[in-house]
Amino acid sequence: MPTDRILLARIGAPHGVRGEVRLFVFGADAEALRRYSPLTDETGKRKFRITTMRPGKEHFVARLEGVDTREAAEALTNVGLHVTRTQLPPIEDEDDFYHADLIGLAAVTVEGAAFGTVVAVHNFGADDILEIAPTEKGKTLMLPFTKAVVPAVDIKGGTVTINPAEWAREDEPPPEADRE
Repeated sequence: MPTDRILLARIGAPHGVRGEVRLFVFGADAEALRRYSPLTDETGKRKFRITTMRPGKEHFVARLEGVDTREAAEALTNVGLHVTRTQLPPIEDEDDFYHADLIGLAAVTVEGAAFGTVVAVHNFGADDILEIAPTEKGKTLMLPFTKAVVPAVDIKGGTVTINPAEWAREDEPPPEADRE
């Protein structure tokens, strides 16, 4: 279920009092954000240009054109910065994909049973996490996006394969002997 808009970064809380923002970048090349200017919000209506950017602690600190006060920066907290898919380089390796491509994929177990639907991809600072709405009614599940828990992604086929046994194994507490 490819989407035309790809999320590259999210604006965090203000940094200081002069309009700078914390910027959380979802990609290997943070400098690429400046090359894709202008970035837009999710709707494509609001445009943003990064005028300066420097590394911070677990994020970047950026100044956006036209954002000169803390209040203006606060109003942008949690706004995602997007580009159109056509602005990005084509994906060449079948093991590579954009997170946006995962949303909406059917999640199936390694045995082929329906498990749910991917509703979001999160990264809270460590590794990526898939949020899956189960096939049966209930709360969404957060699964680590590791090769052990998600052994296969088939964008063209519209599925991600989930290994619930590995997920449970990752969440198990260590045996009593290992707790000391």
